[in-house]
Amino acid sequence: MNKTFSILFYVRKGKTTANGTAPIYSRITIDGQRAEITTKRNIAPEKWNSEAQRANGNSEEIKALNAYLKTFEHEILDAQHVLMQAKITITAETIKNKVLKIEEKDLTLVPIFQNHNDKIEALLGHEFAPGTLERYKTSLRHTIEFMKHKYNVSDIEIKNIDHAFITEYDFYLRTVRKCNNNSAVKYIKNFGKIIRICLANGWITKDPFANYKTKVKEVERLFLSENYRMFQQRSLGQKDLIKFETFLL
Repeated sequence: MNKTFSILFYVRKGKTTANGTAPIYSRITIDGQRAEITTKRNIAPEKWNSEAQRANGNSEEIKALNAYLKTFEHEILDAQHVLMQAKITITAETIKNKVLKIEEKDLTLVPIFQNHNDKIEALLGHEFAPGTLERYKTSLRHTIEFMKHKYNVSDIEIKNIDHAFITEYDFYLRTVRKCNNNSAVKYIKNFGKIIRICLANGWITKDPFANYKTKVKEVERLFLSENYRMFQQRSLGQKDLIKFETFLL
């Protein structure tokens, strides 16, 4: 459910034409996110009432313009209602596309994942380390190989990613890829970041990770007692002991 929703009509004075008129735009704002639509109508800026969001005057031309803007506003509200009835995520952009009759293409996983990785690569040395990029590259590669293995596809629409997809991916990592628990969890968490991006953008509404639970297991490390260390130092020598301890870690 959206918390805030507003429609604003305004004149874009920066685009005033040679005849002294400027285009009228409609701005849709939902939960802080904006989308702008041209009404395909112009007006002299001095005739525009910013507070009323309509043109000033009583001429037939002005009345016709204001009636058109009222109809345009109703089209936006109708688009919101249609999306709500269809249970489609309502954003400023989806309403704009509905008003303009732009058919939205179904988004797929791989381009979104790749776009995420490209952004990390662009920020290497500033916000991310090379190792982070390599981990996400490996995660994307594992994801593509999993889809080919399980579904015989190279990509999938994000709206079709569900709980079963996550659990099957987890199983694939542990069996086919022979990942230990912590490695499998790491790759699943990397994949989870991509899902959070989709949720944040309103591309999907249901979190496929909602009922998925797993955790990293603590790895036990062997520590040498001081007495054992002294014994090994006499037996192996200091240099060999250091090599031995490094091997254990």
